[in-house]
Amino acid sequence: MREDQVETKTLYERLGGIDGITSLVDDIVENHMTNPAVNARFLPLKEHPAHFAEVRQHLINFLAAGSGGPQEYKGKDMLASHKGMNISQGEYMHVIDDIMKALGKNKVDEPTQKDVLAIAYSLKKDIVGV
Repeated sequence: MREDQVETKTLYERLGGIDGITSLVDDIVENHMTNPAVNARFLPLKEHPAHFAEVRQHLINFLAAGSGGPQEYKGKDMLASHKGMNISQGEYMHVIDDIMKALGKNKVDEPTQKDVLAIAYSLKKDIVGV
């Protein structure tokens, strides 16, 4: 293959498609549940298994659709889903760290990790302090 014919994969493909994203979401959620800086926001989900399953599926669909996959995300946008939560800058950074840890665990390559990080930072204004 010539240099000008380099195959380009979507972010969805680089994250491993739906199976990779599902694994990634499960690891991110587990990281949040065990992170003392943010787990108070996530542990209550375990008390409501049906709601937890719904939130998990929303996260999977959000990441899949947002990364170029065929899945459709029908949940709230970032601003609406975080409104009234008053998430601090510190909590946001812990969540970012949890995401990066999950990407590493899932052996996502560095360029893809940087792409995910850039997307996460682009959403910050709709998450922190709203």
